[in-house]
Amino acid sequence: MFLENQVNTNNKNGWIELVCGSMFSGKTEELIRRLKRAKLAQQRVEIFKPEIDTRYDKAKVVSHDANEIHSTPVKKSVDILNLISGVQVVGIDEAQFFDTEIVEVCNALASKGIRVIVAGLDMDYLGNPFGPMPALMAISEYVTKVHAICVKCGNLAHHSHRTTNQNELVVIGETNKYEALCRHCFNDAIKS
Repeated sequence: MFLENQVNTNNKNGWIELVCGSMFSGKTEELIRRLKRAKLAQQRVEIFKPEIDTRYDKAKVVSHDANEIHSTPVKKSVDILNLISGVQVVGIDEAQFFDTEIVEVCNALASKGIRVIVAGLDMDYLGNPFGPMPALMAISEYVTKVHAICVKCGNLAHHSHRTTNQNELVVIGETNKYEALCRHCFNDAIKS
C-alpha cells in the first residue's frame, strides 16, 4: 500500500496518486484525508470537482460520512490548468465524470512538479471501466484501490450496482440509487 510518509516531498518531481473503487468504498474520504494532511504540512492545496456533482454541495467535496473540504467546481478538466497558480498539491474528485483530457491535465500538473491526488469510480454501474479512469490508472505512480462492503453478503464489494431502471451512463445518486455489491452478488443482480 502507498504510504505518503515514504515520499520525498523536498524534490521538485511531481507525481499522480489515484484512489479508486466502487461507491461507498471511502474514495472521497481518503482524498480529503490526504489533502488535509498536506494543508497541515503548510502545503498550498487546491481541490477540484466536476460541475455536475452537486449531490451534497455545489462547491465542497463531501464524503458519504459528511467529511468535507472546499473545492472549485469546473466544467472541463482543462479549466484546472488556469486555476493552479502557486499550488503544490492538487486534488481532483469524481474523475470519472471528467472528459478524457483529464489524463493530459494530470500529466501536465505532475510534470510541473505538483503532487496530484485523484479519486474516482473505476467501474460504471454495468461493471465496465469508467471513462478516463483506466488511463489515469496507467499513468499514476501510485494506485490505491479501496473496497466497500457488500450489502447482500458482507464480503468486500467493488461494484456499484444501480437499483433504479435508469439506463444513462451518468446518474448522480446515493444509496437511493446505488448499492455496493461483491462480484458474486453483482453477477446475480444483473441476471435478474
